[in-house]
Amino acid sequence: QVQLVESGGGLVQAGGSLRLSCAASGRTFSTYAVGWFRQAPGKEREFVAGISRNGGRTYSSDSVKGRFTISRDNAKNTVYLQMNSLKSEDTAVYYCAKGSAGWASSRPDEYDYWGQGTQVTVSS
Repeated sequence: QVQLVESGGGLVQAGGSLRLSCAASGRTFSTYAVGWFRQAPGKEREFVAGISRNGGRTYSSDSVKGRFTISRDNAKNTVYLQMNSLKSEDTAVYYCAKGSAGWASSRPDEYDYWGQGTQVTVSS
């Protein structure tokens, strides 16, 4: 059983920055990829960024490329999402998830544990 807890969300003005954290329980953190997803009201959950088990490979969606950076600290069982140059369209609930496929897939069905989410609101 893995528990994931997101933190760091909040209200920020357009152009500002936030750093989200995803803290995982257990001793197997370094054995799985982690992804960040987001879901805005009335929209489907979408992939934001993913990171491989050792952090050597990262992936991000076109909508956040160049603005968001994913990283991880396996000693702290934590994954981070640094979000810069935030836009109103980034407003959503952000979730982190444990990958089950062995890589940082963009498909939600290839993640088997999810956090409760943290709200990010960007005001224009």
